[in-house]
Amino acid sequence: MSLPRLIWASAATLAAPGLRVLLWVRLARGKEMPGRLNERRAIETTPRPAGRVLWLHAASVGETASILPVLARLLQDANDLTVLFTTGTTTAAALLAQRLAAEREPRVLHRFVPLDVPAWAARFLDHWQPDAAAFVESELWPNLLSACSIRGIPLMLCNGRMSARSFSRWQRTPQFAREILSKFRRIQPRSEEDAERLRRLDITNLDPPADLKFAAAPLPVDGVELARLAETLKGRPLWFAASTHPGEEAAAFAVHRALAKHHPGLLTIIAPRHPERGATIAAEAAPLTARRRSQGEAPPREGIWIADTLGELGLLYRLAGIVFVGRSLVPPGGGQNPLEPARLGCAIAVGPHTANFAEHVALLRGADALAVVTDATALAGFVAAKLADPDAARAMACRAEAAVRHHSDVVARTADALRALLDGRG
Repeated sequence: MSLPRLIWASAATLAAPGLRVLLWVRLARGKEMPGRLNERRAIETTPRPAGRVLWLHAASVGETASILPVLARLLQDANDLTVLFTTGTTTAAALLAQRLAAEREPRVLHRFVPLDVPAWAARFLDHWQPDAAAFVESELWPNLLSACSIRGIPLMLCNGRMSARSFSRWQRTPQFAREILSKFRRIQPRSEEDAERLRRLDITNLDPPADLKFAAAPLPVDGVELARLAETLKGRPLWFAASTHPGEEAAAFAVHRALAKHHPGLLTIIAPRHPERGATIAAEAAPLTARRRSQGEAPPREGIWIADTLGELGLLYRLAGIVFVGRSLVPPGGGQNPLEPARLGCAIAVGPHTANFAEHVALLRGADALAVVTDATALAGFVAAKLADPDAARAMACRAEAAVRHHSDVVARTADALRALLDGRG
């Protein structure tokens, strides 16, 4: 729950013309989809569907992935329900489109969330008239929330997250915190730690904690492509640096150079968190042999394969088995979701900067299913040990799978809470 974002959003409402310019700048930088800028201003031509409408908002890829099992459960149990699913990023929109195409679900409409301008928020809600609305994790926009409250639209915060840093900032403006968070009829904290921070801000409308990331389904995979690549890479030593951020690719290169002489044919797979960085990473990989999947290039016989594509983590985790999860080695970091490779039976390493996933890292470490490495040398040691002892790698992976298997009721509890909200019981 980012206080700077809230303050910026409130200030931005005074400068709607400037926000139109900002949208064009974002479009030029590839941060918006061509032909869809009007959605950011809530300009709409599609009529509201008949029946009940639930507005569900997830900012980015992680939040979108975590709420998808709940979405499936809701649609399974309510034939008259349409879900208006908004996201803040194009990568989240691409993930949602991929999942919806696979499941052929016509009752989900995707839109980009409008910017937090009062007139745009009003236009959005007056058109769609949702019967209830739910926000995932920490994406809170004051004008959208206020507009919902004015219209009597019941609100729920799912997987509510409050980091120590955000809590420190909220404590400076406790009245503002209560004003914003009291607009939610229900708040489902991500963890007991998040719940305690909310209680210390005098927030009382709390459900029992429920972390949706534990209950997410395994990442999907194209079975034909998995079989093809598994055959192509059969018998080769390989490892995978997933969701990397600037600075972490250099560490992956160092690991590759250190291990290649001991493991002939070593393949290091790198999937940057932002695929548009693929060309830059390829240039940085010189003089190592580097190939880019987005360009249709096959893995090199020995070297770096840059997976600068969207929606393929499920494929790559299943191929590699030995994984480093990025945004964790270089400060300030914050981490990416380690439960995704754990669910797919991987031996996992992360860096020391994983504050956004502290509970998940602690769970896996407690099960001896995750290693924390401090630098490229330590990461090389982790990868070398797992390549040298496949049985130990498989045992670690099995412990990771078992550690995340005990949270199967989270989806049902969240779906029940949203149904109650829609039915006026929440």
